[in-house]
Amino acid sequence: MSSGIVIAIIVAVVLIVLAVGMWVAVRRRHLRNRFGPEYERAVEAGDSRTAAERDLRAREQRHDDLDVKPLASSARQQYAQEWNSVQEHFVDRPQESVGEADQLVTRLMKERGYPTEGYEQQLKDLSVEHGRTLEHYRAAHEVNARAGGQQTTTEELRGAMVHYRALFEDLLTNGDRPGQQHA
Repeated sequence: MSSGIVIAIIVAVVLIVLAVGMWVAVRRRHLRNRFGPEYERAVEAGDSRTAAERDLRAREQRHDDLDVKPLASSARQQYAQEWNSVQEHFVDRPQESVGEADQLVTRLMKERGYPTEGYEQQLKDLSVEHGRTLEHYRAAHEVNARAGGQQTTTEELRGAMVHYRALFEDLLTNGDRPGQQHA
């Protein structure tokens, strides 16, 4: 083989490797932007970065198959009123209010079109559009799970309400970021 052909083959291989590397970097950046802190959590919890990214892409695919829809303005107002009511009850019944907040968030998820059976699946489904508020949901859920056995302080219950509110508001506003228009 002539040296010109060898050089052409080497250049072609290098270009292919660079193209694949750029494609991987673009996909990785997309997942990081889409999932926010949930991306790093998935990578840390997974067997490898590749496996975690495969899982995140599967979440995106499942999410695309869901019928997730924005709320009508009247429904947003109704949910906001219900949230205010739950918050008002907190002073007299903190433990019950946390349970009511959990139920309200679950109803809101369902109305938006998210499946609500199974907490772990809820996390995966929500992670696609609400990855930035999932840590709040995890923290609130953990306190709510312990609240039934009287193993929580009022301060922990108050924190759970704050955490539920973060996801609630994200779901209520259809996950819009500041400056975005509502659908």
